[in-house]
Amino acid sequence: MSEMLEYENQILLDVYDEDGLVVLARGLGMERIFTNLLKLYCDPGNLVLVLNTTEQEQEYLMEELEKAETTVMPRIVNNEVGTSERQTVYLEGGVLFITSRILVVDLLTERIPAHLVSGIIVNKAHRIIDSCQEAFVLRLYRQKNKTGFIKGFSDYPQSFSAGFCQMERVMKSLFVRRLFLWPRIHVNVQATMEKHKPDVVELELKMTPAMQAIQLGILDIINACIKEVKQTNPALEMDELTVENAIGKKSLDQVIRRQMDPIWHQLTSTTKQLVSDLKLLRMLMFYLTQYDCVTFYNFLNTLRGGKQAAVNNSGWLFLESTDSVFLHARERIYGSTAKPKKGANSKESKTVATGKNDLVLEENPKWRMLSEIIAEVKEENKTADEPGRVLVCASDDRTCAQLRDYLQDGSYALLKKLYDRTIRSKDTAAAVNIQDKLEAEEGRPSHGKRPLRGKGGRGKKQKKDDEITLTQMTKKTGDNSSDEKQQPDMLPIEPDKASVGDIDVSSLDAYYSIEASSVTVIHPLHGCKDRFSLTRTLREVQPRYVVLYDAEIQFVRQLEVYKCCNPGTPLRVYFMLYSGSTEEQRYLTTLRAEKEAFEHLIKEKSTMVIPAETDDDPQLTKDSASEQSTRKGGGQTPAITEQQKVIVDMREFRSELPSLIHKRGIDIEPITLEVGDYIITPDICVERKSISDLIGSLNNGRLYTQALAMTRFYKKPVLLIEFDPTKSFALQSKTALSREISFQNLSSKLTLLTIHFPKLRILWCPSPHATAELFEELKKSRPQPDGEAAASVTMEDGVPDEGASIHTRYNHGPYDLLMKLPGITTKNCWKILRTVKNLGELSRLSQMELKRLLGTDVNAAKLWEFFHSDYAESTKQQAKNAPKFGRGGRQFGKS
Repeated sequence: MSEMLEYENQILLDVYDEDGLVVLARGLGMERIFTNLLKLYCDPGNLVLVLNTTEQEQEYLMEELEKAETTVMPRIVNNEVGTSERQTVYLEGGVLFITSRILVVDLLTERIPAHLVSGIIVNKAHRIIDSCQEAFVLRLYRQKNKTGFIKGFSDYPQSFSAGFCQMERVMKSLFVRRLFLWPRIHVNVQATMEKHKPDVVELELKMTPAMQAIQLGILDIINACIKEVKQTNPALEMDELTVENAIGKKSLDQVIRRQMDPIWHQLTSTTKQLVSDLKLLRMLMFYLTQYDCVTFYNFLNTLRGGKQAAVNNSGWLFLESTDSVFLHARERIYGSTAKPKKGANSKESKTVATGKNDLVLEENPKWRMLSEIIAEVKEENKTADEPGRVLVCASDDRTCAQLRDYLQDGSYALLKKLYDRTIRSKDTAAAVNIQDKLEAEEGRPSHGKRPLRGKGGRGKKQKKDDEITLTQMTKKTGDNSSDEKQQPDMLPIEPDKASVGDIDVSSLDAYYSIEASSVTVIHPLHGCKDRFSLTRTLREVQPRYVVLYDAEIQFVRQLEVYKCCNPGTPLRVYFMLYSGSTEEQRYLTTLRAEKEAFEHLIKEKSTMVIPAETDDDPQLTKDSASEQSTRKGGGQTPAITEQQKVIVDMREFRSELPSLIHKRGIDIEPITLEVGDYIITPDICVERKSISDLIGSLNNGRLYTQALAMTRFYKKPVLLIEFDPTKSFALQSKTALSREISFQNLSSKLTLLTIHFPKLRILWCPSPHATAELFEELKKSRPQPDGEAAASVTMEDGVPDEGASIHTRYNHGPYDLLMKLPGITTKNCWKILRTVKNLGELSRLSQMELKRLLGTDVNAAKLWEFFHSDYAESTKQQAKNAPKFGRGGRQFGKS
């Protein structure tokens, strides 16, 4: 690990001296600061817990700490570590990467000595919200340990600018009072970067006229779709729905969907399709500047070729701008097509109309510029003492594969290969059809070519090609690596480490051994199997030349940090960008969004209200606010109330509800429950279901088993249906409701469930916050549940205990059979259960004895006749009493 930079040292000193939240601009070395902070705490005398890290991040941090020769390495605590082993690990100390769910349970059960925990480090602190598991962990930790430190890190400032006082709420959840903001324009960062600046060559490229026309057409289509969405939904706030945001923001469709989710079931199919089309048009815009003309034209054909595409379309396929897009996309392959003059019957004029004789196959302008850069590097390497290595970075793996094939085979060969694999077959079939029609009009034979027979194979083949999917198209164009000319050393790296020249490259996403004269490595910026693979490749290759085929602000800053850490190594960066394009707009929008986010945070920091003493934070108090009386008489002694408690199943800690319950001042006791999810009181058992879980449980019958177990062991079983707060508070749409009982209908299944279990109560909650409030109301003036009793309840029938409740004292099988007998009700069954030992003894009782047990003559007669009537006689009697009518009202059958 290289030495830390000046601003990195300052950040580390600030956060080490005082608890706080560090918000750093992306690409400025968050992992380096995080690694050095962990190195300070890697000591058995400390017990530091690290939250919110993925497996890849843990592996990378431990790898960096090992390179730094750390004596005591961190340990990972996950579900593979047993309970007793975890207790030993806690006592051994050091730095622990631990999952939030395990830590919550261990803090509640006091398996971890909270008073011995030195502190907690939170990664990705922008994800900390009031109800998440990490906030629950921090609240439990701060209740039990007032002196330990809490430090948060985040490199995503845009998330703090969304919502009202988002930063203040995050800091309250973290229990920190200091905010450290480090944008790229920070004075210390600027001073450090200015000392060692890389040599940057900005290459502004111009798109071809056809590409410009296509871009203009797509922008017109996006604008038309946005106007249509606004007109059909005037009540919605659509300030963010602009053409600029549609180009610049990667998740605009998700933002629109999030705003429309509460009323999504009320929207028309046209509006839903428009939202989907906006995402498709953004992808089309990306493909224009990213991929070749053949791939783009193929993608366009998939949008217009199939019948399903025409049906599932909001109407933009029929705009004039769409025709312009298709026309110019075709010109990039076949060139401009001139329409034949009227009255011209010559074969030449009709052949020109087809426009498929001469292939143009327009080259991507960035390809040509990349070739010039590689040629320039070769010339410089000839005179250099040591040849410089080249690192080419593109957006995704598909682009990298195309660049590799282009550098090896050339532009025309690559495009011709793609054309032959994707378009040539259907073009050949279409050309044969056109030629046959021309010769049929002129009355001449087809020059020995056999005529097509019927509408068989060729027509089907053409339709299949027209309906080719994007995934299939990607596979076809990505199969160049399996060509016979392809050599084994030009494939992506498969082993853990492959030798490239005199270096070892560990990234599985890199392409290498492309140029014999210099070491050239192509690596994707996004979609890597390992998010740190590009960082490792940069450190392993140590390139002298870096070509940014696609602009990425995070990697640009990584190159700046790399140059500052290696001041003696020359570095030249070629920065390619289409001027006046949507690619440039996306890059500028990303820069502006980060700049505005930091400006918002700086302004909020100056006006933010943070309590002076976090020890008196109201969320650390045990008493619920709803239980405190506002009318306290003078001299009166306040009543001592029992601390509320709820028993929660261990599997429920994946949800946010336990955190919200605890925040309301109710203690949580985690226990593995076989019956129910929450035990509110000794009599109330709750089974919580989300909408998706409810549908699945009704379909596979699991909910019936759960309801049966709850009704057996608890007096008040409850089925809680919890909705997503971001979506509509509706079980199903009005169109799905029906008056008929159907096994496919969700409401019908719930109705049958309530009929079968009359004791079962169904509660509806719009959000987890409402559920926590409901639980608090249900617990008022009621006794607290017993954890041992709740854990002893199992799904299997057991031997009844003498001290068991009336619901669990009897065998379930005979009890269920008893309840099915005629004359037995829920009121008179308990007297029979206390008096009669078994069903055989019940069947031998007289009618008078049954009357004393059941209370009425009618019920006693029904039960006595059931036991003593002959089957044949009862069947004959039922047939006699049944109404028998035929046509015209006459009876039929024997009387």
